Amino acid sequence: MTDRFADLKKIPDEPAARVLARENTELSVKLDSPASAPVPAVLQELEDKGATLDMIRLLSVALPARERVWWACLAAKELSEKTDVPPTPTLAAAEAWVFEPTEANQERARTAIQTAGVNDDFVHCATGVLYATDTLGPGELKEYPAPPGVGAVSAFTMNILALRAHGEDMERYQQRIIDRALDIARGGNGRLTPKGAAEEGE
Repeated sequence: MTDRFADLKKIPDEPAARVLARENTELSVKLDSPASAPVPAVLQELEDKGATLDMIRLLSVALPARERVWWACLAAKELSEKTDVPPTPTLAAAEAWVFEPTEANQERARTAIQTAGVNDDFVHCATGVLYATDTLGPGELKEYPAPPGVGAVSAFTMNILALRAHGEDMERYQQRIIDRALDIARGGNGRLTPKGAAEEGE
């Protein structure tokens, strides 16, 4: 295994197959790795097979909820810059929850979703917050379980929307999405320089 997938301390040390099953997610390629293979080993196999979208899909289920939402927020910011679409309250609410993951900020995200416009792509970030505790939301909603994988789908979708906005640069941007998630999984802030090195500061 290369150093690219080393020291992913934020990702649970358990079989990737178990993580995928728990989040009701499947990969599109057939794996040769044993069912006991951890996430880093499966990421390496996917990279060897050129299955970059499956790498993004696996990272979306492997990252913890807070890190996953932050990953989506960074993609949303780049989508905003690329398309000249201003950030919306849904993105602001998601970022607020990342920095202070309270029930009050989860409620803020829920309210932002309810008032979001039909063309608000950043709603996927707030959706990740709403289901971050594996329930239907804050307050009385936390008594009911969320559909498995809904938070991961939100993060995956946000990243794919940002990817599509990069047109001819999509192949390179796929790697940027992956490197950003890996940096977050190591405990970094996911902010990458154009060359892929993590920037200092939050």
